Amino acid sequence: MDRETRMRRIWETIQDIPKGRVANYGQVAEIAGIPRGARQVAYALRHVPKTMVLPWHRVITASGKSAFKPDSRHFKMQCDRLRKEGVEVNGGKVNM
Repeated sequence: MDRETRMRRIWETIQDIPKGRVANYGQVAEIAGIPRGARQVAYALRHVPKTMVLPWHRVITASGKSAFKPDSRHFKMQCDRLRKEGVEVNGGKVNM
């Protein structure tokens, strides 16, 4: 499977995460048909086309935490977006 196909499948998988739910990088990779591909999910998220609206905030680490540094703008944005969807976030962590 080439890189473009993997990225497309990852983006489609992320699009399918329901509002108010989360998935970790490994789960996204498995569902997209890329076993052990958590790092490829991170790569795909860094390369989302500007024209694509993707619920990136629903993707978290396996431990239930945001992958962003706690003092970063993206950390705050992710936590805020998850809370608006009804996901309980405590200190940047979601109860998986």
